[in-house]
Amino acid sequence: MTNMRLNEAGVDKRETKIKAKDVNVYYGASQAIKSVSVDILDNTVTAFIGPSGCGKSTFLRCINRMNDTIDICRVEGDILLDGADIYDKKVDPVTLRARVGMVFQKPNPFPKSIYDNIAYGPRIHGLVSTKADLDQVVEKSLRRAALWDEVKDRLDAPGTGLSGGQQQRLCIARAIATAPEVLLMDEPCSALDPIATAQVEELIDELRRDFSVVIVTHSMQQAARVSQKTAFFHLGVLVEYGDTTQIFTNPEDQRTQDYITGRFG
Repeated sequence: MTNMRLNEAGVDKRETKIKAKDVNVYYGASQAIKSVSVDILDNTVTAFIGPSGCGKSTFLRCINRMNDTIDICRVEGDILLDGADIYDKKVDPVTLRARVGMVFQKPNPFPKSIYDNIAYGPRIHGLVSTKADLDQVVEKSLRRAALWDEVKDRLDAPGTGLSGGQQQRLCIARAIATAPEVLLMDEPCSALDPIATAQVEELIDELRRDFSVVIVTHSMQQAARVSQKTAFFHLGVLVEYGDTTQIFTNPEDQRTQDYITGRFG
């Protein structure tokens, strides 16, 4: 259900889903993220843009604790999901990642059947009790990823046998099969052709009805097309964050203006 309320002016006001405050990230002695604070809204696509190495993917991976897998990485500050600290010692990162799904730059289906790619998450998290329930989750996830009609007659075929665009939609279906609340996407279209990219972008727009979607993209055109909020990162700093239209047409910071107009990056 869309989590919105009307403010005094009668305008839709979406709830904050993720609240980051003074987040710093270090790789050994090197600081990759510098005091980032941002509120990410529910039922919204938020784009992280900026030049290579600016920290946008590093910050994205803080939101589902993927940086925990890097020995030399240290995260400081607060990241709250629905008001609860995701870095609290009581939080199981595996359980967190069922709530905060992730899709990577290159399609990475498991070396399993199409069916088992989708069924994997619900099985390990104990979300289904019968084969019929699992069948339903698999079909629903593939439908939501706009892939069901293309694969329904070959669910036993390997996921790795699909085209690149189909593999990426399979990975999106796999990510949403655990019924997450947030979907993180790290340059999900960079390995895809224009037609597959358009299909995934259309899918992203549909998914925001049910999820808070955060996408890292090098394509400013893509950010402008799919997102409602945009955050511009530069040298590990969140320079500017706001409505996508405003960021692209009337940015407040000169660095944002210079990046968008191609003066650097």
